[in-house]
Amino acid sequence: MNDVSFPHLGPLLSTEGQALLAVLRDHDPAQELAVATRLRREHPAELVSAALAQARLRQRAVAKFGADDAYRMYFTPNGVEQSTRRTVAAYRASRFRDIGPVQVTDLCCGIGGDAIALAREGFVVEAVDMDPLTAEAALINVGMVVEGTPLITVSCTDVLEYDLTGTEAVFIDPARRGGKGGSRGGRGGGGRIFDPEGYSPPLSWAIDAVRRVGTGAVKIAPGVPHELIPADFEAEWISDGGDVKEAVLWHDEGRPEAITPGARRATLLPSGATLVGRGLPDPEVRPMGRYLYEPDGAVIRAHLVAEVADELGGGLIDPTIAYVTADELRPTPYATAYEITDELPFNLKKLKALLRERGVGNLTVKKRGSAVEPEEVRRKVKPSGPNAATVFLTRVAGAPTMLIGGPVA
Repeated sequence: MNDVSFPHLGPLLSTEGQALLAVLRDHDPAQELAVATRLRREHPAELVSAALAQARLRQRAVAKFGADDAYRMYFTPNGVEQSTRRTVAAYRASRFRDIGPVQVTDLCCGIGGDAIALAREGFVVEAVDMDPLTAEAALINVGMVVEGTPLITVSCTDVLEYDLTGTEAVFIDPARRGGKGGSRGGRGGGGRIFDPEGYSPPLSWAIDAVRRVGTGAVKIAPGVPHELIPADFEAEWISDGGDVKEAVLWHDEGRPEAITPGARRATLLPSGATLVGRGLPDPEVRPMGRYLYEPDGAVIRAHLVAEVADELGGGLIDPTIAYVTADELRPTPYATAYEITDELPFNLKKLKALLRERGVGNLTVKKRGSAVEPEEVRRKVKPSGPNAATVFLTRVAGAPTMLIGGPVA
């Protein structure tokens, strides 16, 4: 059952609160002072302040949830920042569907984004968070955007004390920020926590909880050391639009065809392309070819560059750099291809002269294995002209190098 009420967000659910939110939907934050002054002539100051704060959060949330959901949902500041992007949550829910449970318990549910995605996939969801305001937002949100809300229940409870008896599957999203409210389901507002045992709850507790249930997943930071990944879990890194969003540890005792213990996987959204590791050795280092391939961040985090190099018939430009080079152009969803026209020792004066000669004004600067910042390069070479180019600041066989070219259509 739902064991939260609306003491914090209740005023915004009133007729007056709803009217204010409607007025503020598309307001310009730069004009907020004038808007607030005008609205306070007709509405209580506290309600206007609350509505303005919620309107700002909704505008920020559009990038993650889309306008249709974001302008119906209610957010906390940490809830917006730490919630899962809708596309990623929907993909993860579809993987739960492949595993086959009917019910999923969402521990550390935050403002309810993952619970909503699971419910839309048809699951019965029990959502749990210990922070009263966060749980309140989750309960309101599931009622606002999910048809058939009996599919989701929300409890304001410490996840360490939550009874998982009878749970078919569990999803756990530990808080990875410190500060007040950051323990066992509350969305902490402090700095990032890099030690998985500093998560709240700790990663070891989450792993044990999934094992006790038998089926489930744990969301973790993409930079987690591979040696901390248990052998009986599959690890998946997910990117969306080229940005790595999260890593997930999957476990299922009864369906090895859906979850492969010990496997490493990279999944790229929105295409859904997924690459599973084959345990290949590191690629050989070879001379620069005509093409340079920049693997997706999820591929790099999953340590699957060798699989991409094998697919492309290529090798590394340097043993410590995740760039693949090849003589032939081959299509792949797992890396962006660039045609390289010049390979030069690092020298900004020479780069400036070459770009001026070619009339390059639209300059993209990428770096990997270089201490020089792209903005410093742009400032010193002062690109000007109608043409475009991409410069890679990197190392080739250990030597600081500039690679010049452009993306392949």
